[in-house]
Amino acid sequence: MATKVTPISGFQEWLPADRIAEQIVLDTIREVFELHGFASINTRSVEPVERLSSQGEDADKEIYAVRRLAAPADDSEPSLGLHFDMTVPFARYVLENAGKLTFPFRRYQIQQAWRGERPQRGRYREFIQADIDIIDANELPPHYEAELLLVIADVFSRLPVGDYTVHVNNRKICQGFYTGIGIDDVIGTLRIVDKLDKIGDDGVAKMLLAAGHTQEQVDQCLALARINSTDSSFVEQVRALGVENELLDEGLAHLKSVIDTANEHAPGVAVADLRIARGLDYYTGTVYETMLERDPGYGSVCSGGRYDALATDGKRTFPGVGISIGVSRLLGLLIGEEGLTASRETPVAVLVAVTDEQSRPESMRVAAALRARGIPTLLSPKAAKFGKQIQFADRRGIPFVWFPGADGDQVKDIRSGDQVSADSSSWTPPADDVRPSLVPPAG
Repeated sequence: MATKVTPISGFQEWLPADRIAEQIVLDTIREVFELHGFASINTRSVEPVERLSSQGEDADKEIYAVRRLAAPADDSEPSLGLHFDMTVPFARYVLENAGKLTFPFRRYQIQQAWRGERPQRGRYREFIQADIDIIDANELPPHYEAELLLVIADVFSRLPVGDYTVHVNNRKICQGFYTGIGIDDVIGTLRIVDKLDKIGDDGVAKMLLAAGHTQEQVDQCLALARINSTDSSFVEQVRALGVENELLDEGLAHLKSVIDTANEHAPGVAVADLRIARGLDYYTGTVYETMLERDPGYGSVCSGGRYDALATDGKRTFPGVGISIGVSRLLGLLIGEEGLTASRETPVAVLVAVTDEQSRPESMRVAAALRARGIPTLLSPKAAKFGKQIQFADRRGIPFVWFPGADGDQVKDIRSGDQVSADSSSWTPPADDVRPSLVPPAG
C-alpha cells in the first residue's frame, strides 16, 4: 500500500535553480567572511539540554530534544538537544580547545540549527545560520563591536537585499539607566522592553507596572526606548533624561564609537536604536538587529551582540562578540516570496552533443578536456537529432552546445544563435557564463 507523502511545515526544500541561488548566497557570505580574516569551524549538532536551556527565559521552547528509541537502562548520558543557535556550541568549542587556539580567535560557522517551536513566516524548524565571532582570553577590546557591523555591510553590499538598516544598542546603556532610576530587576526589565515591537508601548507599560515598577520608572524606560538616531546625537538625548550612572556612561561611549565607525566606512547603514535589547541573557554590551527597509515587519535577518561571560573555565573568561545572518530567514523572503532564482537550474555551462553512439568516446574526450580547465560540462544522454539536443540544453538553461566534427568542432551559443569553430584545449565561455548567477525577480 502506497504511503501518502505530506509536507512538514518549517523546512525549506528548494527546486534546483533556487538551490543554486541559495548556494551562490552562501558562497558570497563565505568569501566575505574569509576576506575579513575569519576561519571556518564546524561544531556538533547537539548540546546538553541543560546548557541550552540556561540561555534565557524562553530558551526551553526553542529546543528539539533528542533521544534514542532504545537507550540502555543504565544510560548515564545527559539529555541532548539540537542547538538553536551557534553561539552556545561555539562557546563550548572554545573551552574544549582553548589550549590549541590562537587568540583573539576569529571564526565563522555556516551550519544548520533547529527550533522546537511553531513555524511562522520567516521562522523555521530547521534553518541555516552564518555566524562570525571574535573571542579573546580575559579581555576583548570594544573596537571589534564596530568591525563586525562593517563585515555585515560588506556581505549585504554583494547580495540583492535592497535597502537595510542595522539597529544597534548597547545593553550597558539599558542596564546603567535602569539601575540609575532605581530598578533592581534589570534582566526582567530588559526582557519586557524587548517585547516593544510585538506588543507596543501600552503593552510594555502594563507589563512593567505589573512587575512592580512605578509610573515614573515606566515613563523613563519608554523614553529611553524611543531614542533613535543615525549619528551620535543619541548621547545628548539620553543625557537629557537626567540619569547618572557609570555603566550608562560606558555604554554610551561604546555605542558612539560603533555608530561613528559605521558612518565613516558604511554610511547610511547603522542607526542607534535604544529599544533593541535582544532576549538572550548572555548579551552584555553591543547588540545588533538588521531590518530590510521594504519589509521591516519581517523582523531581523541578522542579529547578535557582545557577551562577556558565556565561556569560562573557572580560571579564564573568554569574552566575545558575534553576529549571525539568518540565511534561511533571508532566503525565505528573497527566494520563497519574491522569486529570486538562478540563471539556470544546473551548474553546467556546456552540453557536448553526441553525433551517434559510435562517436560518443570522442564527445567524452571533449567533455573531459573542458572539465579539466574548470568548465562545468555535461555529455548529451542521447545521440538524438541536434535540434533535440539543443532543446535538451535550452530547457535546463545551458548556454552552450558543443558539436564535435571530423572537420573541426563547433560551439553554439543557443541564446544568440552564434556558432564558431572551437578547440577544447583553449576555448572558454565568457566569465559570466561559467557559473550560474542570481536573477532578481521581474519588476
